[in-house]
Amino acid sequence: MNADDVLNAFRHVNDPDIKKDLVTLNMISNIEVKNSGVKFKLTLTTPACPLKEKIKSDCVAAIHEHISKDLDVEIELDANVTAARNMNLNILPSVKNIICVASGKGGVGKSTVAVNLAASLARQGAKVGLIDADIYGPSVPTMLGVRGKRPEVRMIKDKNYIVPLEVEGIKILSIGLLIDDKQAVVWRGPMVSSALKQFVTDCLWGKLDYLILDMPPGTGDVHLTMIQTVQVTGAVLVTTPQEVALADARKALAMFHLSNINVPVLGVVENMAYFTPEELPDNRYYIFGRDGGKRLAAEYEIPLLAEIPIVQSIREGADEGKPASIFSDNKLVRNAFDELATNVAQQVAIRNATFVPQSESSIPAL
Repeated sequence: MNADDVLNAFRHVNDPDIKKDLVTLNMISNIEVKNSGVKFKLTLTTPACPLKEKIKSDCVAAIHEHISKDLDVEIELDANVTAARNMNLNILPSVKNIICVASGKGGVGKSTVAVNLAASLARQGAKVGLIDADIYGPSVPTMLGVRGKRPEVRMIKDKNYIVPLEVEGIKILSIGLLIDDKQAVVWRGPMVSSALKQFVTDCLWGKLDYLILDMPPGTGDVHLTMIQTVQVTGAVLVTTPQEVALADARKALAMFHLSNINVPVLGVVENMAYFTPEELPDNRYYIFGRDGGKRLAAEYEIPLLAEIPIVQSIREGADEGKPASIFSDNKLVRNAFDELATNVAQQVAIRNATFVPQSESSIPAL
């Protein structure tokens, strides 16, 4: 037995999502062969991989089937988030994936989902950034407990760059960090677009696995600006189960599917899906309707990424600057946001496996 024998065994193990073998995907390295066993490194496509236990067990089974049942198998886990963006672009060249969190209408909890998605990805080991692109109603500073703080401005080669604040492993930038809390942003569209372009071109983001864009509600200037400025990996659509929200969510989906935008929708998040009282943990009350997000996902043949319940600790965490996905003691809440993060990471990895990077000149002019 030698390292080549071990590598050949892994040609029989496929990544369940990408449907290619681990050797082709360069997920196996550092093979060490001993008399009594084998040790190797398994590099996943994301730290939030939902199928890592299955992949590990499939690796052990392949060694036992194709080499020897008596071998001990030791696996060192690692992760290297994949990217489909052209990393040679001038804008955000060290950011692997850019994810829009959007909604058709306001009040559905889009910012809550964006903040907790970022927090859960960071907690699972990913390098994460978060841009609050809701210029008129920035809420990220409150939700992450940094109201009143100001980012550093650093001069590099005669040009000023903003250094994002970092909270709970998340690099963040918001217009709310640059103006007074009580100051209204009364800007026309071109001023908003100019500010957002600066958020990506004049900011020191560094190396990121995921940059989350918390978009404003609707389908307007901000969406077009961000899609024209950067290569967006995909969009996450947030809705509540009620028909009023679903009607607007369909419009947002239609926008992302326009031929001159063509941003893949990674899936739907159904927020406020049900209410479960703490004293009755097995009961669910469907205050805003039932399975609306599930029906929307089925209608457009996209995944339902998560169903987020109505739980007091989510609201409290947002008001206190402590994201529920990190600080809540409620397992239902933590599990819901962890499921969201792993499913988003999974859909990004699947998309990246089949996507051909664009050249800078092919980003659509809108």
